[in-house]
Amino acid sequence: MHTIRGLEAGDWEEWRPLWDGYLEFYRADLSAETTKATFDHLCGQVDGMFALLAVSESGHGVGLAHCIVHPSTWSRRPSCYLEDLFVSRDARGSDIARKLIEAVSTEASARGAAHVYWHTQQFNGAARSLYDQVARLTSFVVYER
Repeated sequence: MHTIRGLEAGDWEEWRPLWDGYLEFYRADLSAETTKATFDHLCGQVDGMFALLAVSESGHGVGLAHCIVHPSTWSRRPSCYLEDLFVSRDARGSDIARKLIEAVSTEASARGAAHVYWHTQQFNGAARSLYDQVARLTSFVVYER
């Protein structure tokens, strides 16, 4: 059985390997300073940010979800962006990702958000298989500059 709870300042040792695994999956490299600032902002819930940690019975972190609740021009209620979702390799297939998404939705609703949205890379077939079950695919295309 796994527990999903809010990320706390004492979770660094459990969170960091998950964050590193997430960055590795997306072939991203962040400085130690950015990683520490990210953790601190998530724990402090700065600027609408919050994080959830999935923890095994033995207390080890097995999944994470990072979110930002923000205002919207399309609604009087805020939206919740699920920016990062990751489950450790050894815990995949255990329904943790689905439970994290459900927990994010519950927390977002408690914070007044009208909806939760996220994006993933096109090649992320395993995740997209789950996302197709729990959410609606939109027609939007993401651009960056």
